[in-house]
Amino acid sequence: GRLLLDNADLTVDPGRRIGLVGRNGAGKSTLLKAIAGDMPIDGGEIRLAARARMAQVKQEAPSGDASLLETVLEGDQERLALLAEAESAEPHRLAEVHERLRAIGADAAPARAATILAGLGFDEAQQARPVSSFSGGWRMRVALATALFANPDLLLLDEPTNHLDLEATMWLEGWLARFPGAALVVSHDRGLLDRAVDSIAHLDRGKISLTPGGFDEFVRIRTERALQQNRAVERAAAERAHIQSFIDRFRAKASKARQAQARIKALARLPQIESVIEDSPTRFAFPEPARLSPPILALDRVSVGYDGTPVLHGLSLSVDMDDRIALLGANGNGKSTFAKLLAGRLDPISGQVRRGQKLKVGYFAQHQTDELTLDETPVAH
Repeated sequence: GRLLLDNADLTVDPGRRIGLVGRNGAGKSTLLKAIAGDMPIDGGEIRLAARARMAQVKQEAPSGDASLLETVLEGDQERLALLAEAESAEPHRLAEVHERLRAIGADAAPARAATILAGLGFDEAQQARPVSSFSGGWRMRVALATALFANPDLLLLDEPTNHLDLEATMWLEGWLARFPGAALVVSHDRGLLDRAVDSIAHLDRGKISLTPGGFDEFVRIRTERALQQNRAVERAAAERAHIQSFIDRFRAKASKARQAQARIKALARLPQIESVIEDSPTRFAFPEPARLSPPILALDRVSVGYDGTPVLHGLSLSVDMDDRIALLGANGNGKSTFAKLLAGRLDPISGQVRRGQKLKVGYFAQHQTDELTLDETPVAH
């Protein structure tokens, strides 16, 4: 029963990459679903150009025994249909099929799919493994690769970086910047919205406003507009007060009655300018942790891994209360393994881990769904 879009207008031109922003619950994902045809609209019209192809990342992670490469190749339905038709087509039709296969680059499709998968963090050996052998977060990367491989005229992406690490996110930014089709991208990643799109569509109170440039430019323009609008409101209020004061003083005087009536009409003609109302940000209050003696955590020549096989060797590190440490490394280098060691999810194979007596560790996993008990409520967690 809640209205999300109210006579909203948006035009997406060929080749334009648009970042869709707005507060949580404003209707960004709903808009993408409506454009994709997955949700009926109550009024208005959504038109897609004739013969334009659209692709989006499926909400459900792919599964099954097909390899990653085979799963991504299945994303181009036209190529699959033409290959199947070529098996039994009449000679006159067969020439048309082969011509179309050449036009869409069917021969290069496996190499293109492999390049996309590599960019999203899958090496050659992983690309040959079945999809079912990967966790949910990695399978969502395969869903993203499938949408990118489809080479659509319009690409719909809803939070595409949610399951990506830094390297894969940077690769996606570069891919989108080179993508020749149009894209509508919902994201909270300011870097992506600054480097991979050429305009920002802001969804607010049921309306969509389009601003050229990336997210930083959108913030600058929106701030300036808000200041101008609020100044206009202040000027209009001062003018109203001035006219009302004249009316109140001279309405009862016969000599000024005609002027007072003119002021009343002028007051009625003044335009109503609405103040810019900013959404109140959600505020969190976190309790202060107890002050612990340094170091709160120390590693001394630690080796850690799985089933007795070390992934990381000779780790020595001390962590103090005020440390803020960013951990970088290529996929497979052991970043998650290291985090699990610090969180107490993995025991060291050798070496020593010393923890402060009252140390409490908060842990958010890369694939947090693996950490959830699905039949518990959010509050219970």
